Amino acid sequence: MDKAPATWRVEPGQTGYEAAVAAMGTRIAAIRDGSASEHIWLVEHPPLYTAGTSARPGDLQDPGRFPIFRAGRGGQWTYHGPGQRVVYAMLDLSLAHGRIPARDIRAYVAGLEAWMIETCKDFGIKGETRPGRVGIWVATPQGEAKIGAIGVRVSKWVSWHGMALNVAPDLTHFAGIVPCGIREHGVTSLAALGVRANMAEVDSALARNFLPIFG
Repeated sequence: MDKAPATWRVEPGQTGYEAAVAAMGTRIAAIRDGSASEHIWLVEHPPLYTAGTSARPGDLQDPGRFPIFRAGRGGQWTYHGPGQRVVYAMLDLSLAHGRIPARDIRAYVAGLEAWMIETCKDFGIKGETRPGRVGIWVATPQGEAKIGAIGVRVSKWVSWHGMALNVAPDLTHFAGIVPCGIREHGVTSLAALGVRANMAEVDSALARNFLPIFG
């Protein structure tokens, strides 16, 4: 029997980080035991910093600025806050998804990158990947800047955590960390690049670009 399609939810308001992690943990357990379908969860968080499993203490520049959470995902330091669309993807990676083969975490991360690139393209922004740097980058007059971050965790082949696209966050909030451990490049957003898009428009673009990649 074919599996049920992934469900989607756009969470209103701001979601606390600990509550989000707890909800994801409950959902991925249900996906594993077959009692729930795969799920794509779109949230905004209040301002906070998260540390991935590779986060270096010295990359936290301003420890008292915002709450800090150990994320349990891959990657280093990341900022989340209002104006940033966080996409939590809970998928059973033991199965193939569109052009993503089964049990291929590298291909899954590449799929997330392609998803953000296609979404940025809908707003006239050319997002690109760079060797040795996870996430999505754009060229600006000041040099390359990161517009989208990726940090995933896979538990018994079910994915959680996911990606964050900067729509219109306060970019000064990133100054409290070295984002993803990369000092030589900055961060940007759709708004900083002159795109006047609201979150609903971005959510529509994310939904539109999901199926061609993940099936």
